[in-house]
Amino acid sequence: MRILVVEDDHLLNSTLCYNLSAGGYKVDSAKTKAEAEQCCEEQTYELAVLDINLPDGNGFALCQELKEKHPDTAVIFLTANDMESDMLKGYELGADDYVTKPFHISVFRKKVSALLARIQKQTGGDTYDDGNLSVHFSEMTAAFSGEPINFTSMEYRLLNTLIQNPQTVLTRQILLEKLWDCERNFVDEHALTVAISRIRNKIERDGSQYIKTVYGMGYMWIGGRMK
Repeated sequence: MRILVVEDDHLLNSTLCYNLSAGGYKVDSAKTKAEAEQCCEEQTYELAVLDINLPDGNGFALCQELKEKHPDTAVIFLTANDMESDMLKGYELGADDYVTKPFHISVFRKKVSALLARIQKQTGGDTYDDGNLSVHFSEMTAAFSGEPINFTSMEYRLLNTLIQNPQTVLTRQILLEKLWDCERNFVDEHALTVAISRIRNKIERDGSQYIKTVYGMGYMWIGGRMK
């Protein structure tokens, strides 16, 4: 899961990013509202940790903009102000939790872990559905516009790896290592190329593109973007 940390205090920002990364999350950092907006243009986040007071705006406005574009992104507010009115405003904007500074980092990590676990449980955790393509990984079933698609076991594992890392370039070496770990057998470069091609042929229809080739590097999941 990917988390965006928006905090203008450099030390706190670094501390949060370090501890969340150590917890196994992919973390992006922003210190201003403008930087955060740029991050949200390039990535989709499961969670945004927002400081209320920012040098070029405030977390409330950022939360409202974020929720309009990505309503499923969870939000935790950070603030030095524990006024009830501010808390209520945050919740009204769709915030999931509110943390008053100073706080213990271990408690904060528990809050994040519990929130993301709850989100994952609510969304099924192992499903993907963009309105056209739907995949249920644990049941190994898939469909495009209601029409069933047959994937091999390796194709499901490859799809899952790509989908769990949206807008992220995954090198061929990383993908080969992931497939080796999951399949417990050798997957070579040719087999990977063939698997990517077969997946594309099954899901890329009517001018849509799900897997982008980043030449000289690897592949990136872009989620049905029109060519």
